[in-house]
Amino acid sequence: MTAPDTSSLPLPRPRTSGRHAARRAAPGARIAPGGGRDHYLDLLRALALVRVVTYHTFGWAWLSLAFPSLGVMFALAGSFMARSLERPARPVVRRRLRRLLPPLWCLGAVLVPAMLIHGWAPGEHHAGRWWARLLLWVVPVADPPGSAWAEQATGVLWYVRAYLWFVLLSPLLLRVFRRSPSAVLVVSLAPVVLLQTVWIPPQGAAGAAVTDLATYLTCWLLGFAHRDGLLDRTPAGLVAVLAAAAMAAGGWWTSSHRVDGSYDLNEIPLAQALWSAGFVLLLLRFRPCAGPAGRIPPLDRLVRIVSARAVTVYLWHEVALMLSVPLIDLMWRVRAFELSLPLDSTWFQFAVAWVLIAVAVPLPGLVEDLAAGRRPRLLP
Repeated sequence: MTAPDTSSLPLPRPRTSGRHAARRAAPGARIAPGGGRDHYLDLLRALALVRVVTYHTFGWAWLSLAFPSLGVMFALAGSFMARSLERPARPVVRRRLRRLLPPLWCLGAVLVPAMLIHGWAPGEHHAGRWWARLLLWVVPVADPPGSAWAEQATGVLWYVRAYLWFVLLSPLLLRVFRRSPSAVLVVSLAPVVLLQTVWIPPQGAAGAAVTDLATYLTCWLLGFAHRDGLLDRTPAGLVAVLAAAAMAAGGWWTSSHRVDGSYDLNEIPLAQALWSAGFVLLLLRFRPCAGPAGRIPPLDRLVRIVSARAVTVYLWHEVALMLSVPLIDLMWRVRAFELSLPLDSTWFQFAVAWVLIAVAVPLPGLVEDLAAGRRPRLLP
């Protein structure tokens, strides 16, 4: 699962010159005027987050094919990261970590005590090093530990761990990418192909981390290509053919490597990598959803709020789904609610979860503002 670029307002572009300036400001590159927000990218991020919440509510495997939200989120994050890295790398990486980590700490300040109250013993299976594992709630270089009781809420933190590693690796990745963009994009699929066909990664946290990085590497690099204008300079017909080929290969691999009969791409890394890469190519090159972005004021306002609170929505949406269950149980005790509300419907749970997420936007979301260096506001 989703998540998003967790960046806030993109950094303004500095003036550049020379070979890299021509590459970054390529003719036809769709960059927001004056270095401002790109409403289309905000819309994609909001759609990806809505899809993540929908998937985790209903569990529909077909959603991973209809809109591969994780691939989209990593691509957007890569684009924003490439933009930020037009400044010196070290402060950029520091700034990204500052935007990511405090919201995670806020979640940990709630979840860790709650897990302890519900019987979690961190050192039960890891005697002698459980304190070190708890430090992963501070800097998640591996998945933060959790209990079976909170598995639903902690299971989404793999995205935070993967995002952290992509941020740390981005200065090197961007330097390599800009030397030979097309070749690097093609080669970027090699790690996931090798992991799924030749070398099986080890079980456990290390294997999961390597697999996730390999799966979404191409999407992250496509974000670089979008930022540098490479996609817009590539003929539309060629992009369409490449996207169709990648998605066809992903679909074929999915059909022949189903997990328990399911077509869920989240369980099939190579299919996820191929399908997501093709899907992202189409979204970033042709901008099929760009029509409504910024043209309908209420929709634009909602998109801005969700996009600016992307970290909060992603981190807390599973908590909202967990809390919706006892809340609906309480509603069953009220005769009027029992008679008038569809309390046994998953759609009703979905609606309740979004109400709870809306509560999280102005509350834990304030931490996201502080982390990003913005003036705290209940609604961004």
